[in-house]
Amino acid sequence: MKINFYKYQGTGNDFIMIDNRNRNLHEVLSQTQIEMLCNRHIGIGADGLILLTESENTDFRMIYYNADGRQSSMCGNGGRCITAFALQMGIKKLHYRFEAIDGIHEAQIENGLVHLKMGKPHGFTLFDNNNMWINTGSPHYVQLSDTPVEQLAVKKLGAEIRYNKTYESEGTNVNFVNILDKNTLKVRTYERGVEDETLSCGTGATACAYTYMLWNNHISTVNIHTPGGLLQVKVIHFQEDNEEIWLTGPAVFVFSGEITLDSL
Repeated sequence: MKINFYKYQGTGNDFIMIDNRNRNLHEVLSQTQIEMLCNRHIGIGADGLILLTESENTDFRMIYYNADGRQSSMCGNGGRCITAFALQMGIKKLHYRFEAIDGIHEAQIENGLVHLKMGKPHGFTLFDNNNMWINTGSPHYVQLSDTPVEQLAVKKLGAEIRYNKTYESEGTNVNFVNILDKNTLKVRTYERGVEDETLSCGTGATACAYTYMLWNNHISTVNIHTPGGLLQVKVIHFQEDNEEIWLTGPAVFVFSGEITLDSL
């Protein structure tokens, strides 16, 4: 079977995009095949794979798989990239609504940036050292670091938290955070399913920004510097019933191609 694919990246967080409308690849692709497609040595190479699929009630449905081939929770940068991909595939809207594993999201594209409305955070756990566990569509551990994050062994330290007794069964993403100024954070993220650092993580940026806002509730906009680029998180009506959280950043088409599944 031959598959046409498209490669996108959002601040270095890269994804294989496949137009799954009128197809059933979510029923055909095996975990092993998806893992091999995401492998950077023997496949296309990506942090994850996303299928653009029909939806009865929204513009499209997003099905997301981590690089380990397992269907996973919400991916913020992936949500921004699939919005740009939907436009490339002919779904032209001023405002998008799409279905993901954690519910309905809204998005819009302006001046090369994709604005994605995230779900409301939940499941807060605050630790004695002011570290936080929070779910922003995916589970995240947020650790404030006194050491510059560029000096940290993120893969080693992230794995220690991800595989400790509290999180080893379901896994968690782990974020290491420096405060640069009152509206700016620097973040590096270890992602479960990739089991390594990624250049950026959208739900992670949201988790870090929201945690920071809980510490400083007069702040509504936070800029997030990741190794892959700049993201922005803006919260409207913070901690109210009508709260809105928007993640903004670039979503860039890299290349397209064709691959034969039988070779994997």
